[in-house]
Amino acid sequence: MRIDRMLSIVVLLLNRKSVTARELAERFEVSLRTIYRDIDAINIAGIPVVSHQGSGGGYQIMENYRLNNQYLSLENTRVILTALKGVNTTLQDRELELAMEKIRSLVPKERTKELESKLDQLVVDYVPWGFSKQQQICMQEINRAIITSKLLNIQYRNLKGEEGERIVEPMTLMFKGYTWYLFGYCRLKQDGRLFRLSRFRSLEVLNQTFKRRDITFKDFTRKEEVRVPRVDLVMRFDPVVRNRVEEFFHPEQITIDENGSLIVNSTFPEDEWVYSLILSYGEHIEILQPAHIRQIIRRKARKILERCKT
Repeated sequence: MRIDRMLSIVVLLLNRKSVTARELAERFEVSLRTIYRDIDAINIAGIPVVSHQGSGGGYQIMENYRLNNQYLSLENTRVILTALKGVNTTLQDRELELAMEKIRSLVPKERTKELESKLDQLVVDYVPWGFSKQQQICMQEINRAIITSKLLNIQYRNLKGEEGERIVEPMTLMFKGYTWYLFGYCRLKQDGRLFRLSRFRSLEVLNQTFKRRDITFKDFTRKEEVRVPRVDLVMRFDPVVRNRVEEFFHPEQITIDENGSLIVNSTFPEDEWVYSLILSYGEHIEILQPAHIRQIIRRKARKILERCKT
């Protein structure tokens, strides 16, 4: 623990002009005497830390001292920091912050402004639109549970609207498409499951720990591809929804006919989600193939019409 704290102190001193002993003590939740001993040990290790008195004073590492940065170019550093910053917009994890501090410390002072300008060239933000503070807290709790191997007790509502309690061994947080998911082992289903975070009704981190099972998200994905049937859809869209269609589907999936309609060929898992996607285009979509999907959408549209008559 002391070695980790000392390394963290060195990183902070490399990235800041000066840091007081009291600031270090508060950050690492130790006494001032412990900080003084750590600084002495850092000096003995050959890293020149000096102290300045008075206003604006504090500890700092002698000018021009840098850790060995021969393994990372400035572009390498930019790529790593961009990825870490993107993840930490949601997790706000102290360890990730420390990792970024360590990486920044490898950049010479004369190139820090250049690095900052490069970081503005690409921003990755994994916080979806409408993501609430409560959802962010939920993600942080799940992330800690994964790290510490703590069981989760969740109230979950699935795609069919069925709600129930699940005890889950959390394994992986994943951002897919436009939302966050948790992959874990569900003790109710006795198998790996993918849980969409927006469907959590409640979450409790239990004190009980678990031993991580020898299953991965990739294993789950392969099984789901076999279990859930997939359907090849051919759809015709009216020109009025062209912008929306081109935002959702890849250009290689789209052709334009002589009337300006968009013909889209795409493959989806066949479930309620794909039916909802089709219906979301209202009167501006027609299913050309396959016939059984066309029939399903027709039945659902009739039910909508019946409800609207009353």
